[in-house]
Amino acid sequence: MPKQGQSVESCILTGILKKKGDTVAVGDVLFTYETDKASFEEESKIAGTVLEIFFEEGDEIPVLMNMMVIGEPGESVEEFRNAGEIARDPFQIEKTLQEITACHDESLMKTDFQSNEEMIRRSAHKTSPCPLQRGIVAYCPPLEGAGGGEHAQYESPVSPRARILAEKHAIRASHLTGTGPGGRVIERDVQSVIDSLPKTTPLAKSILKDDILTSPKTGSGLAGKVRGTDVLNLKDTILNSQFTPESSSELNSQFETPSSDSKTIPLSNIRKRIAKAMQASLQNAAQLTHHLGADARRILDLRKKVKEAVAKGFPTDITLNDMICRATILALQKFPQANAHFLCDSIRYFTNVHLGIAVDTARGLMVPAIQNANIMTIQELAGRLREVANACKKGSINPDLLSSEAASFTISNLGNYGVEMFTPIINLPQVAILGVNTIVPRPKEVEEGVYAFVPYLGLSLTYDHRALDGAEATRFLKQIAIEIENLEIEL
Repeated sequence: MPKQGQSVESCILTGILKKKGDTVAVGDVLFTYETDKASFEEESKIAGTVLEIFFEEGDEIPVLMNMMVIGEPGESVEEFRNAGEIARDPFQIEKTLQEITACHDESLMKTDFQSNEEMIRRSAHKTSPCPLQRGIVAYCPPLEGAGGGEHAQYESPVSPRARILAEKHAIRASHLTGTGPGGRVIERDVQSVIDSLPKTTPLAKSILKDDILTSPKTGSGLAGKVRGTDVLNLKDTILNSQFTPESSSELNSQFETPSSDSKTIPLSNIRKRIAKAMQASLQNAAQLTHHLGADARRILDLRKKVKEAVAKGFPTDITLNDMICRATILALQKFPQANAHFLCDSIRYFTNVHLGIAVDTARGLMVPAIQNANIMTIQELAGRLREVANACKKGSINPDLLSSEAASFTISNLGNYGVEMFTPIINLPQVAILGVNTIVPRPKEVEEGVYAFVPYLGLSLTYDHRALDGAEATRFLKQIAIEIENLEIEL
């Protein structure tokens, strides 16, 4: 499985185009796969016959793990099976990796996991943060087959198919004892636990999955079926540091939706990532939003001149969004405290502006970064903005540019949709994000005692109060407005 960018640790296999036994030529597309925000095709580098395929469509595969074998008919593929399995103690390896993956540890960002085995182990154990994991220890009733012994405190490695099956049934697969090579949890380990668990309602399963809880042994439903109320009670007792499995109550009727009136569809990979990122942002930052208007007469006049220049052969169609981005970059250079990352107990300030721009695509929201945007002319900036937006929509964007750490500040423009005010969510670890609204007429004193309606551009700045005080955030937002009202461009 190819590695697309330094930040990508696993990919979803979306399609297998060459089956076992098929003959392939150089350049034939073997399979398609996607990261959380981009899609790719893998072409064959050699000619031959597909001898074996180790995964199925829908599997999440750690990068650099063997996907399939191409060779001559009759050749053995045994040496390629279980690629990346580590014969050494997997628990000790995992413990070592956990020690170096501390929260926002700057040294981690410079660590190069050159070993294929270490990279696979790291990706196989990556878990998502959840509210119950912050500050409290969740009580997890023991499951049949749960890990024990001297290594019980460590999580077991999990195969891609086992992980998918476990997530489907809200099971913490990493807490099971694996029967695969090196103690790896495989599909049959998860299936044996599923067979031993009581039946659960869809709502109960959803809550278990979202909050990473373990199902109660029995429920209050018919024949011991676990209902949503049983899981909610379990969650409440965990938060109160008291576990009372016998507590139960009737589920609020607003959650009981007739199946004929609704349908449940699984979230796409990108939607899961967006959901987790947005929730984590609101839960882990002190966010608030200031709103301010900028006189838009200057940029509207510039836009009119650009259109005239383009009609006469000027090469770049500079849009209002391009102008707003340029003005924001100028303001960020004067307020470096807003061009930064908040790292728990420290702040990283950037010399250059790496501008993130929110892009709406058919697959969902993407925020690619424009690296070193401050050294670009406005024509170069306009071209780069258009380039990354198109790459996002085509699914060919470099995954490294989509990492929240790739940008130092983000702009989200909803002006084209007529939005007059909104509260954008910060793309952590960035300390602020600018929301751009539509242009509306507002009264303004154009000369002493004389008022007129002039076009105003709405600006909404959400900032992390842990990193910025209200006064400096307001001064920064005002500076953006000043830059917009006094922007100069060469045509």
